[in-house]
Amino acid sequence: MHAYNAGRVTDKVFFCMSKAPLSYVARESALYLAEQIRAIDAIAIASGLGGFTLMSRAARTVYELVSESFDQARPLFVVCGGGNNGGDGLLVAWLAQNQGRQVQVWLGKSPQALKDDAAKACALCLEAGVKFVDLPDAPLEPEWIIIDALLGTGLNRDVHDESLHAISWMNATDAPVVAIDVPSGLCSDTGRVLGQAVAADMTVTFIALKLGLFTGNGPDCVGFLHYSDLQVPDECYAAHSPVATRLDLEELLSNLAPRKANSHKGSYGHVLVVGGDRGYGGAVSMAADAALSCGAGLVSVATRAEHVGAILARAPEVMVHAVENRHELDALLGKVSVVVVGPGLGQSSWSEQLLQVVLEHDHPLVLDADALNILVAKQWLGRLATRTAPLVVTPHPGEAARLLGQTTAQVQDDRLSACRALQTLVGGIVVLKGVGSLISADASVALSDYGNAGMASGGMGDVLSGVLGALLAQIPDAVVATELGVCLHGDAADQAAAEFGMRGLRATQLMPYLQERLGA
Repeated sequence: MHAYNAGRVTDKVFFCMSKAPLSYVARESALYLAEQIRAIDAIAIASGLGGFTLMSRAARTVYELVSESFDQARPLFVVCGGGNNGGDGLLVAWLAQNQGRQVQVWLGKSPQALKDDAAKACALCLEAGVKFVDLPDAPLEPEWIIIDALLGTGLNRDVHDESLHAISWMNATDAPVVAIDVPSGLCSDTGRVLGQAVAADMTVTFIALKLGLFTGNGPDCVGFLHYSDLQVPDECYAAHSPVATRLDLEELLSNLAPRKANSHKGSYGHVLVVGGDRGYGGAVSMAADAALSCGAGLVSVATRAEHVGAILARAPEVMVHAVENRHELDALLGKVSVVVVGPGLGQSSWSEQLLQVVLEHDHPLVLDADALNILVAKQWLGRLATRTAPLVVTPHPGEAARLLGQTTAQVQDDRLSACRALQTLVGGIVVLKGVGSLISADASVALSDYGNAGMASGGMGDVLSGVLGALLAQIPDAVVATELGVCLHGDAADQAAAEFGMRGLRATQLMPYLQERLGA
């Protein structure tokens, strides 16, 4: 992508509508599928708003945003398809022409093949003298601005022929690319690239936020995201519940009660982290450190004897126990309030023994990493069904694939369906980690868009497990604790990346930012 503006790693979404209805703030957290948005659009049109009115509002939003973000003297090249997305682009070209701005249009269909509102938009362009051209052989010079109005949310198969060529051409240019509604070639439901997708610098999306813009490959294609609901009335949304809710960290933090002066370490839970087979002591150490940083009153570790000294040297506040068999762990489990099992656990007979005894108790439980792999290998998933205490399962896509009997690619191709299937399979609360982490509990799904590519390094998942353990010990509502933990973890990574950069970011660098957020 060709970034037009530098921003903090948390500056991801901008809401650019000037005359918003009262429910506008709620809409910025609601995520929908394309079919739902088409239905909302149809209801708005049937209510008398008019399709061409919506198209005109969308085009004006794009044109004004481009004019605010770039030098107004820069020429526009608008790449238009034959549907309503192309109609939006044609009206952007018409607005530019009327403003005396240099603009050219490539239209993927003949004007005679256009229908309804797109045909009306094309007629306005022809009447105004907009210049229609072939797609240039060479990429445009950097001073141009490309408007991607090729393919909209209706795309459900891999791009091909002229569309594929147009997308390749847009991606090859050094000029900034502004996508209308969704980058062409990106599935707006799943965030999957359908063969090839535009890597936009800016995306302006309408009516409602699309799930695929926030997960999978969506964030790599979207660039800076701007949203306008085009002043669609509240009643048009009433019949369609969002498929997921975009989480807000500040709102979630309000669920963490202030500490009372008359409290003690027992008031904030006792977290036991189980793991650290030979060679993996760092994982369990980081999970314990994260639990301390997030306010657990007491933190214990059950691990191999060889790791005890190193963990104590790193965090003397942790109570570290050398555990060689299930009986030694069983004695510890009666003294704790939350158990985290999986960081550095391994898949040895020792690992299996420890997981087995943990599953025989009914503590609030976080299962991560090799704990999940053992569940699959030993066919122990059925043991989770008898649990009554809160259960949080935190697979990355590879672990999710093993749980579901799928490939990692299948999980990533439709993360929403995978997350729902996992929740049905294991019960409890499922966190499908990755870009746009999804959290599913019963029928609800939430999305965290905190975090950055610097988190693609070892130990980040171990830190998350410790965070979740600490918050489960302090917040009665396990879903809220999980949602807060996932957002807090990503936010800490954003803050660390803002200071140190994403490349080379270490999981241990998140600790002070975790404590800072929760320290009040």
